[in-house]
Amino acid sequence: MIFLEPEQYQQKCAQLFNLYQKDISTLLPFARIEHIGSSAIPNAISKGDLDIYIEVMPEQFDFAIEQLKTLNFIEKQNTLRTHELCMLESLNNDEVAFQVVASHSEFIFFLTFRDKLMESPTLVNEYNQLKLQCSHLDPDQYRTIKSDFISHVLKSSSF
Repeated sequence: MIFLEPEQYQQKCAQLFNLYQKDISTLLPFARIEHIGSSAIPNAISKGDLDIYIEVMPEQFDFAIEQLKTLNFIEKQNTLRTHELCMLESLNNDEVAFQVVASHSEFIFFLTFRDKLMESPTLVNEYNQLKLQCSHLDPDQYRTIKSDFISHVLKSSSF
């Protein structure tokens, strides 16, 4: 895996987020739309992709997914899919993913994790070092190690 420095990708991701936010807001005016993932965190290295968090009430969940698919997105295979979480991936050749989340579910942790890193340059540095140490691993191994780090951060109240 190749990781990019923030100045190589973050501005592009921010611009792409703003474009998608407008489209999503038009389709789902009731949704909470947030920029998440490494591209939202100052000084974080990344593969250069964009993750967008879209939170809706549980009764709007299935409708929201169908609406978002009209933006040329499909459900990502081989990822966790529940009645409260659905990942959609772009077919627009732009490396964008939507994390569709039901309000008040455990999956609001996407925001908690982002916020904890934004508040702690030390955590961002640890996260960057972890990524660099994983650059030779396959994507599944990387996701496992990254997931362990995220769990540690979320469980730790000292950050």
